[in-house]
Amino acid sequence: MADDHEDTWKDFKDAVNMTAGELEKFLKTDESKDVGQKKDGGESTGHESGRRIVDILHTKKADLTDDDYKHMRKVVGYINRHSAQKPKGDISDTPWRYSLMNWGHDPEKK
Repeated sequence: MADDHEDTWKDFKDAVNMTAGELEKFLKTDESKDVGQKKDGGESTGHESGRRIVDILHTKKADLTDDDYKHMRKVVGYINRHSAQKPKGDISDTPWRYSLMNWGHDPEKK
């Protein structure tokens, strides 16, 4: 399991290119709150995931749980799938970009 955790850690760090502070700030915006699938009109799946990602980013690697690693794999999968659906043209102000940012990945960030 240690090797799997190591691979997951690396994949997560490669996929999530926003800092905890950047993500926390973004999650407070209307753009963040307006995108994504919502259950019963509540918080979107991506917004909820973003809050969890912030917690993971604030956690020491040695203190991460199996459940944290499971969520990290979910995050990497989402970012990879959603990135492959990039729309044509300027993506700066698009729901596609904001959705990815809820999951900790800003496609405009170098």
